[in-house]
Amino acid sequence: MPGSKKKKYDYTLLAALFLLLILGLVILYSTSSYNGEVKFHDSLYYLKKQLFATSLGITAMFVMANTDYHVWRRFAVPAYLAAILLSVAVIFVGDEYNGSKRWLSLGPFSFQPSEFAKVAVILFLAHLVTKHVKKMGSVKMLFGIMLSILPIVGLVGASNLSTAIIILGIGVILVFIASPKYAQFIWMGGLGVGFMGIFLALESYRLERLAIWRNPEAYEKGYQTLQGLYAIGSGGLFGRGLGQSVQKLGFVPEAQNDMIFSIVCEELGLFGAGFVLILFLILIWRFFVIATHASDLFGALIASGAMAHMMIQVILNIAVVTNTIPNTGITLPFISYGGTSVVFLLLEMGLVLSVSSLVE
Repeated sequence: MPGSKKKKYDYTLLAALFLLLILGLVILYSTSSYNGEVKFHDSLYYLKKQLFATSLGITAMFVMANTDYHVWRRFAVPAYLAAILLSVAVIFVGDEYNGSKRWLSLGPFSFQPSEFAKVAVILFLAHLVTKHVKKMGSVKMLFGIMLSILPIVGLVGASNLSTAIIILGIGVILVFIASPKYAQFIWMGGLGVGFMGIFLALESYRLERLAIWRNPEAYEKGYQTLQGLYAIGSGGLFGRGLGQSVQKLGFVPEAQNDMIFSIVCEELGLFGAGFVLILFLILIWRFFVIATHASDLFGALIASGAMAHMMIQVILNIAVVTNTIPNTGITLPFISYGGTSVVFLLLEMGLVLSVSSLVE
C-alpha cells in the first residue's frame, strides 16, 4: 500500500538529527547567554529565538516528509526563479548587519534568501538533470546545467561568498554523480578556479582575508581567528565543562554564530567536538544510503544534494574555525545561531525523509 510506505522513515537519520538539534540548543544557550544578557538583558534571548525557529522547522519537516517528493518537482523552476528574484531584492532593499547585506525584512521577521536558494538549487538541479539524463555524457549539456545556476551563484556571491561556494559545490557534485564521463570535470574545475579568482579580485576585503589567514597576528581583523584558536587549544581532551568557557565572555566576538565550534572545543574538549562530528558523519552516511536506494533518479539527486550541502558546509565551517582556510563567514548546521538556516535545513531534511519513505 502506498500509504503505509510513506510512514517508513529513515529512523537512524531522524535519531542523529534530533540529537544534533538538542545538542545544538544546549550549546547555543551555553555560548550565547553572556551576549544575550549584555545586549538584551535576557540570557535566554538567542535560545528563545532559535527554539521558535526550530519548532517551525520541525513542523515544516514533517509536512514535507509526509508529502510525496515528486509533487515538488513542478515547483522546481518557480522556486529557482523566486530565489533569483529574492537575491536581487537583497542587493537593492536588503538589510545590512555587521557589514554584510544578506537579509530581507518582512514586517517583524527577517530572513536570508541565500538559505532558501540552497534548497531551491537542489530541487532545480535534481529536476534538470533528471529531465536531461540521457544527454549527461555531453560536455555541452554539463556546461549548460552549470551555466544555469551561475546567476544565483553570482547574485548570492555578491554579498555571501561562502554560500555561493556551497551552491556551486552542490551543482558540481550533482552533475558529477549523473555524468557517465569524468574527464571533462578537469576543465570544469579549471573554470571554477578562474571564477573564484575573479570573485576574490572584485572585492579588496576578500584579498585582505587571504592575508589575515596567512598571518592573523599581524592584523586587527585576525583577532577573532586567534581567539577561536585559543578556545580550541584551551579545551584539551575533555574541555573546561559545559558553560565554563572563558572565550565566550566577549573574547570571541559573536561566538554563537560562525565560531561556535571553537566554544564546543573549549567546553567539551576533543571528545565532545568529536561526538558532534560523528553525528554529522551519520547524517551524511544516511544521505548516501538513501541516495543509493532511492526509487528513482529524482529522489537520488535530492538526497545527494542534501549530502553535498551538509558535507561542504560542515567542512568549510570547521576549516574556518581552525584557520585551515580564510574566514568565509559560514555557520555550522543545527549548532550555530540562525533561524532562517535551521528552518530551511529542516525543510531539506523533510525532502530527504520523503525520499527515504519510498525506499523499498
